[in-house]
Amino acid sequence: MAGPKAVWIAGVDGCPAGWIVVFRDLADTEPPQVAVFQRFADIVDHVRAPDVVAVDMPIGLPDRAGPGGRGPERLVRPLLGQRQSSVFSVPARCAVEALDYRAACDAAFAASDPPRKVSKQTFCLFAKIREIDQLLRSRPALLTRVRESHPEVAFWRMNGFRPLAHPKKIRSRVNPAGMAERRGLLRDQGLPGALLDHAAPRGAALDDLIDALAVSVVAARILRGSAVSFPAPPVRDAHGLPIAIWA
Repeated sequence: MAGPKAVWIAGVDGCPAGWIVVFRDLADTEPPQVAVFQRFADIVDHVRAPDVVAVDMPIGLPDRAGPGGRGPERLVRPLLGQRQSSVFSVPARCAVEALDYRAACDAAFAASDPPRKVSKQTFCLFAKIREIDQLLRSRPALLTRVRESHPEVAFWRMNGFRPLAHPKKIRSRVNPAGMAERRGLLRDQGLPGALLDHAAPRGAALDDLIDALAVSVVAARILRGSAVSFPAPPVRDAHGLPIAIWA
């Protein structure tokens, strides 16, 4: 007689080598797995076929950008206290689709109110945003499985709807107090110690792994029907992609 069937979800964060993924079986029939993939499509098409993939990357792009970015960014920032700087403003689609920094700045400036260019740090995310955008537009059936999340919003909810006390990094270096705070919240969610103590795989940093673990908690909430979205319900961009951060 066959035993219980695995119920896979995935939490994903961008990393230097591509994407760091935490696969978790909510039925507890299989151990979790941490891995790095070069292509986002390989995650959704993985043999584990996760029912929900929560990813820390914007999905859904505006034609024009207002003050503070999209609606989701404006809604979640006030919730995060001193951690709100972790939420960057997503510019207009034309800026994200630009392939060099100067063109992206020019496009963002022309399609924002008030006019605003993009930082180099934000520009470095555009290739990953385009990768997910192109995948979801070419395979719209994936919209039922792939959702945008944000680690600090996920931790805010885990922390009883309160901002975290410690930053994850200080001057681009991992902050031990911030990591301990986040690990404690993940432990409270039932994640096993072996997973929380897992070394970051090659091509990813420790904070990338912690972020992937955080959004995996959101993926589980989505599958169980207990997640919330900002805004609720999500709005959609001109291509039908949802614009919302899930927690």
